[in-house]
Amino acid sequence: MAAGEVKSVLFVCLGNICRSPIAEAVFRKLVTDEKVENKWMTDSAAVSDWNVGRSPDTRALSCLRNHGIETAHKARQVTKDDFQTFDYILCMDESNLRDLKRKSNQVKDCKAKIELLGTYDPQKQLIIEDPYYGSEKDFETVYEQCVRCCKAFLEKSH
Repeated sequence: MAAGEVKSVLFVCLGNICRSPIAEAVFRKLVTDEKVENKWMTDSAAVSDWNVGRSPDTRALSCLRNHGIETAHKARQVTKDDFQTFDYILCMDESNLRDLKRKSNQVKDCKAKIELLGTYDPQKQLIIEDPYYGSEKDFETVYEQCVRCCKAFLEKSH
């Protein structure tokens, strides 16, 4: 990465209250711990508009707190500008990927590289399953996957 160059990543899931805010918070902590937070713009968003303005699921917040991470994120929906602003849009499953690719086709000058976050998983777990209808254990699994994937992504991207 060239000196002074800022990279940007947007994490995306269906509702922006479980997986993507966890991934965003994990990534923020990683770049802060590595003292490269000034080289990254990070956010998360949803393909749907169901939860716009809401805080993350209480189980997601609890999981993050258990790992010493706080977030003040409020859910938002992906916008057309996101495809022109972000370098990377990393999503959680094939449904998200299909929705994002369809939306990106409607955007002129799409610069974002749209991928599954799981493509960076050293354990080859391509899909990060939605924990919404699951238990606290499922949120912990998402957290662990996000840590692995975000670490690998950060190593590869700079």
